[in-house]
Amino acid sequence: MRIHSIRVKNFKSLRDITIKDIPPFAVFIGANGTGKTTLIDVFGFLKDCLSGNAKMAVQKRAGFGQLVSRGHENETIDIELKVELDVAENLTRRVTYMLGVGEVDRKIQVRAERLSWKRGSYGAPFNFLDFKDGRGSAVVDRTDDNGHPVPESELERDEETLDSSDILALKALGNLKRFPAVSQLRELIEGWTVSDFHIDKARPEPDAAPAEHLNEDGSNLALYAQYLAEDHRETFQDLLRTMQERVPGVAEVSPEDTGDGRIALRFRDAAFDKGFLARYVSDGTIKMFAYLALLKDPDPHPLLCIEEPENQLYPSLLPVLAEEIAAYCTARRSGAQVFVTTHSPDFLSSVPLDSIFWLRKEAGFTTVHKASDNERLRNLFTEGQKPGWLWREGWFKGAHPT
Repeated sequence: MRIHSIRVKNFKSLRDITIKDIPPFAVFIGANGTGKTTLIDVFGFLKDCLSGNAKMAVQKRAGFGQLVSRGHENETIDIELKVELDVAENLTRRVTYMLGVGEVDRKIQVRAERLSWKRGSYGAPFNFLDFKDGRGSAVVDRTDDNGHPVPESELERDEETLDSSDILALKALGNLKRFPAVSQLRELIEGWTVSDFHIDKARPEPDAAPAEHLNEDGSNLALYAQYLAEDHRETFQDLLRTMQERVPGVAEVSPEDTGDGRIALRFRDAAFDKGFLARYVSDGTIKMFAYLALLKDPDPHPLLCIEEPENQLYPSLLPVLAEEIAAYCTARRSGAQVFVTTHSPDFLSSVPLDSIFWLRKEAGFTTVHKASDNERLRNLFTEGQKPGWLWREGWFKGAHPT
């Protein structure tokens, strides 16, 4: 499952952008204020709409008036994704999901929601799910005894009314087995994570609790490390080997019970016999361990969004991190994707040109450009110039590394 393209309309500075042919590893650059954080927040917004409802997701972002693009307050916020889904055994479909959120009588509503697909290049899309203001229909998609898709003319369509017009039909119907395409997309979005790692939250020793994934702010890092060490020993050993290879001087990292119901993370330098608790270890060491642990997740997130990973990391570790992210996005990881925003030319120089998008402001709104679509950038890259150097020298117009 992966995202192939996205279109966003009326979401803050994203008045109307389309990003096509998105690779598994995508890096977004741009000057401050060009919309990188806003773009990442689109994915957070979708996940919040699904986990709660559209009203909660809008309120979390200070209300509709602050979220909708300036001058377009009477329009809807529209998000459209083209996604490849494995909707059944031996059956893959590239589907389009569209969500439109608006305000009616000062109340937030899901004005439109559709999930559709096209078998060929021509013809009208076939809607699996089609809702407006809380009412609509969904197709009971299925295959025959041989695993082949049933013809569209034979598929059943259920009429549904949701409990509230701010609830996504994707949420209401996505947990029902009779709607496999809807369920697959719900599973994809629920698995997204937007990393907002905070060093100060990763240092303390948290109370013992289950932690099968690293959370968004990193506050359960010690608990997640303990989970890997106890339940996925081989993965944890691989994590330690990678840490030893990638971060000079680190000989061992171990979670340990403090004896009072808390879990501590201890780092041992090769020059010392006894390790140091996380609260006394450098920011860069902790952050690199957290990113590597995130990338070693036994049940990987289908989409990781990471903002400015260069903060608190040594410049020499940035190419290493880029290599590890690229490895995460291999076929072995079942189509996992990583979207990164960065201000670091060092990080960018370790990224393929086809993975780079740059943002800039035009007439107050964000535009997005793919580096490999620019002939001059392609030629310079082919001649051996590194993307980070090209960025420093101003070849990415309007995307200064500040």
